[in-house]
Amino acid sequence: MQDHIAWDDLRYLLAVAEQGSLAGAARVLGVNHSTVFRRVKDFEESHALRLFDRLPGGYVLTPGGDELLAAAREMKAVVDALERKLAGQDLRPEGELRITTTDTLLHSVLPDILRRFQAAFPGITLDVSGNNSIANLAERDADVAVRPTQQPPDSLVGRRLCGIAFAEYAAPGVAPDSPWIGPDASLAASTVGRWMQAHVAPTAVAFRADSLLTLRQAALAGIGRALLPCYLGDTTPGLVRVMPQPVAGLDTALWILTHPDLRRSARVRSFTGFVAEAMVPLVPLFEGRA
Repeated sequence: MQDHIAWDDLRYLLAVAEQGSLAGAARVLGVNHSTVFRRVKDFEESHALRLFDRLPGGYVLTPGGDELLAAAREMKAVVDALERKLAGQDLRPEGELRITTTDTLLHSVLPDILRRFQAAFPGITLDVSGNNSIANLAERDADVAVRPTQQPPDSLVGRRLCGIAFAEYAAPGVAPDSPWIGPDASLAASTVGRWMQAHVAPTAVAFRADSLLTLRQAALAGIGRALLPCYLGDTTPGLVRVMPQPVAGLDTALWILTHPDLRRSARVRSFTGFVAEAMVPLVPLFEGRA
């Protein structure tokens, strides 16, 4: 039996345990399915251990595997913390910077800001995710988050960039009392989802979707009226506000956030400072006053 355990081997085992399948682990690790299969098989054979039960529904940890992977998770937390501290000491505005944001920001104002940032800092490569999932900045799934939130997590640091107002939008000619276009259950906890649950009867909603971008497209098609953030609705040709003023009591804020260990990184400081300055002239748009 081999005594030495390499951290890189444990990365593969953790990925399989957390994803429950070889395909899921391969996707997270950025490798192919056969590589994950080989690494797991080699580890089990070299250490004379069976870590997973191969079931029809996926890979499930054995009791022995569960014990080993519990220790591996503790090691991962230490490695993640070390990587953050090392990244936080980087004094060069160069290398990769991972950004997490929302699809609505990426389909409205953010691309122009990113374009200007890269022109100013050509040594920084941006890796941008806009799938609306909350990336784990503690595990460095992303370095910086640009996201709407009323209350950022206590574990992150950053600044409030501006408020975000919402208004009713529809295609020209759609009646003010037309059916609602609303978010589905996956967006029930969102700002729009909570407001509609409190103020709109379910029978008044004729169309539901899992994305504000889909709601925008449905409104453009004339299906009804939709609540959208003003930075998205006001910049969409073919949409008009049903009522001139934003909806009272329906607002949130835009924040730019990072992990405390990364805030001194040159890449992070360059990006957060640039975005904060670029957002100043856009504040009236975001707050519904443009």
